[in-house]
Amino acid sequence: MTAIPTATPLASTRRSRAWRWLRAVLITVGVLLLAAFTLDRLFPLHLPAPDTGSTVVLARDGTPLRAFADSDGVWRYPTTAKQVSPLYLQALLTYEDRWFYRHPGVNPYALVRGFAGGIVHGHIVSGGSTLTMQVARIIEPISSEFGPHTFRGKLVQIFRALQLEAHLSKAQILDLYLNHAPFGGPIEGVEAASWAYLGKPATRLSHAEAALLAVLPQSPSRLRPDRRAQAARTARDKVLRRMRDLGVWSPAEVRDAAIEPVVARSLRAPLSAALLAERLQRQQPASRRITSTIDANLQRAAEDRVGAYLSRLPPHTSAALLVVDNATLEARIYVGTSDFANPQRHGYIDMVAAPRSPGSTLKPFLYGLALDDGLIHSESLLVDAPQDFGGYKPGNFDEAFSGPVSAAEALQRSLNVPAVDVLDRVGSSRFVARLAAGGVDLGLPAGAQPNLSIILGGASTRLENLVGAYTAFANGGIAGTPRYTADQPARPRRLLSPGAAWIIRDILAHNPADVEGAPLAGAINRHASVAWKTGTSYGYRDAWSIGVTDRWTIGVWIGRPDGTPSPGQYGAVTALPLLFQIADMLPSRGGHVAARPASVSQREICWPLGGALESTAPALCRQHRTAWLLDDALPPTFAERGLGAWSAGLITLRVDGRGHRLSGACHAPHEQTVQLARWPALATPWLSRDDRESSALPPLAPGCAADSLDSANPIRISGLGDGVTLRQAPNSDQPLRINLRALGAQGPVQWLLNGRLQGRSEAAEPMSIDLPQGGEQRVTALAGDGAFATIRFQVLGAVVESTRR
Repeated sequence: MTAIPTATPLASTRRSRAWRWLRAVLITVGVLLLAAFTLDRLFPLHLPAPDTGSTVVLARDGTPLRAFADSDGVWRYPTTAKQVSPLYLQALLTYEDRWFYRHPGVNPYALVRGFAGGIVHGHIVSGGSTLTMQVARIIEPISSEFGPHTFRGKLVQIFRALQLEAHLSKAQILDLYLNHAPFGGPIEGVEAASWAYLGKPATRLSHAEAALLAVLPQSPSRLRPDRRAQAARTARDKVLRRMRDLGVWSPAEVRDAAIEPVVARSLRAPLSAALLAERLQRQQPASRRITSTIDANLQRAAEDRVGAYLSRLPPHTSAALLVVDNATLEARIYVGTSDFANPQRHGYIDMVAAPRSPGSTLKPFLYGLALDDGLIHSESLLVDAPQDFGGYKPGNFDEAFSGPVSAAEALQRSLNVPAVDVLDRVGSSRFVARLAAGGVDLGLPAGAQPNLSIILGGASTRLENLVGAYTAFANGGIAGTPRYTADQPARPRRLLSPGAAWIIRDILAHNPADVEGAPLAGAINRHASVAWKTGTSYGYRDAWSIGVTDRWTIGVWIGRPDGTPSPGQYGAVTALPLLFQIADMLPSRGGHVAARPASVSQREICWPLGGALESTAPALCRQHRTAWLLDDALPPTFAERGLGAWSAGLITLRVDGRGHRLSGACHAPHEQTVQLARWPALATPWLSRDDRESSALPPLAPGCAADSLDSANPIRISGLGDGVTLRQAPNSDQPLRINLRALGAQGPVQWLLNGRLQGRSEAAEPMSIDLPQGGEQRVTALAGDGAFATIRFQVLGAVVESTRR
């Protein structure tokens, strides 16, 4: 039997000591953990909330457009380690804390070295601070008596660093440093510093720039590159040498980086698309990083152009510009004011979103709707002459009239009377409802109903609504809402048919060089790809121009935000040149070239009847034109209002052998039937003699009773003979004045001098007209029933300024 060995007293003693030592260690660790837990609860970390800080609105490529400081006036652009340059992270971790990913928040070796230096000098002079300890100091600044370079201050940092490591990951601690490190002035965080000093994102730093930003938080005030470039360069070069000595960067990379000068911009927050940024910030108050659809480069170039252009206009004038990508409806340029924050130009008012009178900019949609209704084609005969629409008597911008015009010409020249005539036939309420369905909500005065003045600017809308609607001319008739962020809905809505949109765009793309009386010498040929329309509100308060290309829709507004008039400033001479400048700077490639829809066809038509050339007798076709038809619709010329048998159209007559007209039961040997193509009566004063004679009624045959065709009573102008010559009195500086009467007229008579309305008289009451210049003159008296009379005469003498009575 084998004996079982027993423990010796020495072994037992050793085991007992080991257990006591282990128990003491466990108790100590437990006490320390309990103390740490207690301290952590008594003195919790105060980490910045993830959504605290300033708000930055970015362009689509990440370029800051405008920074909104936080409540403490700090500019901070949120970022992460994945969003900054790897070169910066290398420089930061190598120079500040090579052991960041290995230590628990403190570096014992560095601490011992730092405390040893402190014992010698009486205070901490260097070393010891890890990146985690720096974050601790940043998020909880230490009071002056416990300063960061005192022993007690360092102990507080150590405690907080250990807390950070216990609660956060290394990535979270690093992100806190990247977002909250001080960089001088109100700048916090590497992203804000990179934009503020270098004008670029932290993702695109060079070796030299990365080294500069890595060292700058050590002493932000002393090393600010915008104020102390040489001190900043010295500190930067120290970092570069450290990177070379440790083998992180090659000698060649460091040598090239050291050559790079330290050049910093003056410290300022970005301020581009300022009013759009303000608008987005109001819409998303909780967001700290808002990405817009704006193109940063195009935006800066546009702001420069608008500012330079407005410098030539009166000091209280402002401007707005909106450019939208037709394919996405995303805004690439948004200029809400010509000079942000300038009180003289009302620079705080966003005129892209302000309701204003649209002037004539709604006319393309009216003619498009009339095309869709089958009321007109592109060359339909309209009448530009004084007309009365139930008491509403519109005039043209230049107070002149042109007589017979096509629908295309009326739209291109923005003639008012034909537009009111078309709206009267389409219906004001229906037109307003159709615009609203397409995204253009018109503001009317309180209690007002849609009326004919709407087409001349008698309502209000916004530049952004107009631009969104005009995109329909590039998108097959579908309009949408401009988008300012990628997640904003475009809300596409059908405004016109594809065919109507194509025809209207073609008309606007062939605009002549004379718009609303304003010659644009040589400008139109250079912009043949731009379909454009101008507008001017009543009293010269708003000048508009809207342009459409394959890729872009451009809207320009110029005026005074306070609504006071700007005499002499109107769409064609004020807003249109700026539109062409912007069109020149935009990228021309891209965009969808709209093919002619199958619903659009081309056909030769005849005036005055409006029928097809091939089906109209040559004698009835006084003028033939090439027209765009929609769905092969070929509507006749509009019937005139209230003129009975005198109205335009085809009239069938019986005539005797001498060509005299036979009425009623009146007969004659060799009588025959003839047809006449009658022009609209109100257009007659502007016709050539041949066109008037071809449309004139044959005289009534002797012995035949009068018929209804003679309902328009002839009138005659008295007071001045036809073909006379007038001479200005010697040594007289007064305008030459003539006094005329319209004999035989009944009701109101409108008087025109060389096509321009001079005034109105009742029946045969006298009318005084001041003659504006020398040369040949033409006076026309036009009665409401279509009767008219014209006299022509010569004036010799000095040219005098026109006045109107």
